[in-house]
Amino acid sequence: MSKLQIHQIPVLSDNYVYLAHEPESGATAVIDPAVTQEVLDAARAKGWTITHILNTHHHGDHTGGNLEIKKATGCTIVGPKADKGRIPGIDVEVDEGDTYDLGKARAQVFFVPGHTRGHIAFWFKESDALFCGDTLFAMGCGRLFEGTPAQMWNSLQKFKALPDATRVFCAHEYTQSNGRFALSVEPQNEKLVARMKDVDAKREKGIPTVPSTLADEKATNPFLRPDSADLQATVGMPGGDLVAVFAETRARKDNF
Repeated sequence: MSKLQIHQIPVLSDNYVYLAHEPESGATAVIDPAVTQEVLDAARAKGWTITHILNTHHHGDHTGGNLEIKKATGCTIVGPKADKGRIPGIDVEVDEGDTYDLGKARAQVFFVPGHTRGHIAFWFKESDALFCGDTLFAMGCGRLFEGTPAQMWNSLQKFKALPDATRVFCAHEYTQSNGRFALSVEPQNEKLVARMKDVDAKREKGIPTVPSTLADEKATNPFLRPDSADLQATVGMPGGDLVAVFAETRARKDNF
């Protein structure tokens, strides 16, 4: 299996679109294209030919460029089987346990509902790369627009089981606001305090905070840490059921 070359494209106000290039075959995927022209321009500048689009979920800021990019390149669009009716131009439907090969790079597919009912993620093990859309963010997780707290917690546990070195290529630059909330529910977390200093310094210079790593998320992301005694105490649920603690934490973030 080959390792991907990954290029990050900032678009709209806070979205990230990714180009993932497999150098042996020349295959190149766009992950969650919110827009068209910036993506085509970036691929051209890199000398890469777009062969695929990988969609994690149906929202317009993840699929808005699908049809125009497909028209321009003839690429294959891969997306969630559970939500095929809402993925523009979908050609290949994938689900939990499937693998999908981008040239000589293989992705494992996870079904991770919560943010939407059909959300999926792509994990390229050899590249230490997780494209998780809006399920997991740096120090955050997606709003529960179409799923339940239990679904989202189950989805996040799939990521939590992956290697610490896995890079988290989430789709938005929400890290600074997420970190401020994280500090409100786990202010005693020294790793979180230190991480926020680094995040604030990067954002002041306009430097992206994405990707992060799963090691960082496991240590500082409250939505992966409902088992933290400090977090449980802050939300008034010491020894509480983990789904209930997660749900309370998510509710507090919604109103933060």
